[in-house]
Amino acid sequence: MPDLLTERSARVATARKLTRRSGRDDAGAFLAEGRQAVSEALAETAADPRAVLELFVTEAAAATHRDLLAGTRVPVHVVTDRAAASLSETVTPQGLVAVCALRDVPAQTLVADPPRLAVAFAELNDPGNAGTVLRTADACGAGAVVFGAGSTDPYQGKVVRSSAGSLFHVDVVRSADLAELVAQVQAAGVTVLAADGGGEVSLDAAGDQGLLAAPVLWLFGNEARGLDSQLAAAADARVRIPMRGRAESLNLSVAASICLYATQLAQ
Repeated sequence: MPDLLTERSARVATARKLTRRSGRDDAGAFLAEGRQAVSEALAETAADPRAVLELFVTEAAAATHRDLLAGTRVPVHVVTDRAAASLSETVTPQGLVAVCALRDVPAQTLVADPPRLAVAFAELNDPGNAGTVLRTADACGAGAVVFGAGSTDPYQGKVVRSSAGSLFHVDVVRSADLAELVAQVQAAGVTVLAADGGGEVSLDAAGDQGLLAAPVLWLFGNEARGLDSQLAAAADARVRIPMRGRAESLNLSVAASICLYATQLAQ
């Protein structure tokens, strides 16, 4: 067996740059860690052989995930535990990391061929929320998730982990000008709904009025500030979630889950 690559190896050092957004943008690649994410990434290579560029695995992880690695044509590098830890953003590294090609699609994809359901974030900051909504959007059949300018990077480690593989199932748009995109998708026949606690239409009424019928683009704002008033006003309707209890508000990912599930049922 060849010598194990260490954290000082040039190949490991190059991959480690992908833990920063600037490094990801420069290389056009990101890291996916753990069996779930790596399994979903490798599944993509059936359609796109360049979806996964290389794999880093410890000896222990190679033995544990022998079935996953068997037969793959992706280059596999066996590394030391310290090298694997240097590529991980978790407290307990799993020893299995894939270098994957960025999966961005241009915003115009949503205009040319609007999906039945899409989600857009305006200045979303929390990567945990981003990953959770990616996963929910996937579960509810959304075709695309848009990260507006100023939002967290969907290829950041915590987002990738929180999405539990769903990042590989939906189209991703980064750094979009949401005001411009809203106008363009509306012209293409898409109903744009802004999630707003002070919205004039309740989610129940939106369903009764047919607003949740395909295609729909949901807009969600910043966790603390909500949606910019001008962006919310540009939507076809501002929709609130009825709350019969005494809670003042909902976590963004919870609110998104409710809105997306209601839309899935309506569609």
